[in-house]
Amino acid sequence: MVAKKILAAGLVAATVGMVGCQKSTSEVTSIGINQFMVHAALDASRQGFLDALKEAGYEDGKNIKVEYKNAQGEQPTALAISQDFVNSKKDLIFAIATPSAQASYNATKEIPVIITAVTDPVDAGIAKSFEKSETNVTGTSDGVPIGPQLDILAKVLPQAKTIGVIYNTSEANSILQVKLLKEAAAGKGLTIREVGVTSLNDVSSVLPTALEEIDVLYTPTDNTVASAYSLIVKMANDQKVPVFCAEDAGVKAGGLISAGLDYYQLGKETGSMAVQLIQGKKPQELPISTMKNPLIVINEEAASTLGVTFPQEILENAKKVTDLK
Repeated sequence: MVAKKILAAGLVAATVGMVGCQKSTSEVTSIGINQFMVHAALDASRQGFLDALKEAGYEDGKNIKVEYKNAQGEQPTALAISQDFVNSKKDLIFAIATPSAQASYNATKEIPVIITAVTDPVDAGIAKSFEKSETNVTGTSDGVPIGPQLDILAKVLPQAKTIGVIYNTSEANSILQVKLLKEAAAGKGLTIREVGVTSLNDVSSVLPTALEEIDVLYTPTDNTVASAYSLIVKMANDQKVPVFCAEDAGVKAGGLISAGLDYYQLGKETGSMAVQLIQGKKPQELPISTMKNPLIVINEEAASTLGVTFPQEILENAKKVTDLK
């Protein structure tokens, strides 16, 4: 989940010597986890990754050694973590969110880097294509198709014509999502009202005015927004403005509905790919995976508060927030 400018610090070395991190059964594989910040979605993806490894027989303290570090939302820290993992000769780096993925790629062109929660690795400059990265990077993308999300929104809130989107204006992945949202909305007669923030402190100052001008608030997969879900959802619900989320953590915080990602499952998929790397596959042999169909999650308590009735079609295909981990 951000900006190409972080690449400038590290796009120096050519892509050389990229190999898998195959180890004999008697050796321990060393894995460094570089997570950009703490919030529910990224935490869930990390847990899914570790659970997938464990299910495949790879457990920390036995045949793998895992070192977890969190950049606390600071790009320079993500770069420092990556360099530390290179200096300590990790066999595999697991990078969670775009800044950590870019930092890891900047730090090494040799150690396999497996990524998740990266909206567009090509736009981020760490892969040539989704089908074949041609770099030492592979993994999973949290990019969510916008068109199907708007179709679901129209079924649930057919009277909604003005959609607010709150996002961090410095996150490249968020800027891309807003661009795609505008393009998709233009063909459906919808108006997009941007609510740009640069930090958590901005939310309380810019959101109240926006809520008076919109019919529904959309939250993309944005690190800053995700870390402020509770505040954003409370403010919106207090003003009787439904919140439509790109991932289920927002619904858990009180949002009305999400049509998007289950980050735990995304992490598990990434962990399964990591197993293939440990067993000798090269990153460029594994396509970067994307979600094909949105997972719909609904919050019936929020619906009751907002006076929203879910269509039967949605109820039949959705999970309730109470069903989630």
